[in-house]
Order: sequence, then C-alpha cells, then structure tokens
Amino acid sequence: MRSLIVVLIVILLSAADAAAQSAGASLATFSTERQAHQHCPADTVVWLNLPSGIYHFEGERWYGNTRNGAYVCRGEADRAGDRATRNGQ
Repeated sequence: MRSLIVVLIVILLSAADAAAQSAGASLATFSTERQAHQHCPADTVVWLNLPSGIYHFEGERWYGNTRNGAYVCRGEADRAGDRATRNGQ
C-alpha cells in the first residue's frame, strides 16, 4: 500500500512539473510596450523581471527598468506562474 502511494505521488508531481513547463513556454516576451499591446490588446501590459518572475505595472518604480526583463501580457504571466510585486515598486 505504501509503495502505491509513493508511485501516485511521483506521477502527480511529474504531471504538475510538465504542466508548469508548458505554461511557461506560452509566455510571449516583447522588447517594446507597443509590441506587447499588439499581442494582447485587451490585457494589461506589465514589465516582467525574467530572473525573479515578478512583474511591475506602469507607473511603478521598476516598470521597464530591470536589467533582464521584458514587456508581457499580465494574463500570460499569471498563467506562467509569475506574480505582481508585493511592495508596489
């Protein structure tokens, strides 16, 4: 019984990892706001710090101002597992 539970846990973790990887693959990144707006005209464009996975809204301190970042659609970023900054910077 115990080995069956371990096998089920491994299968579930593998499936979750595959889902997370495929979600991340669907994130389109853009070097300009205009390109991002053209890609998702009905969504909010945010600046995503790629290494940290934290995004910033227009008007915030780091919007467009991190070394390794890109403009992305907020909905796609959320589905990829990224999140908004918690301190509003």
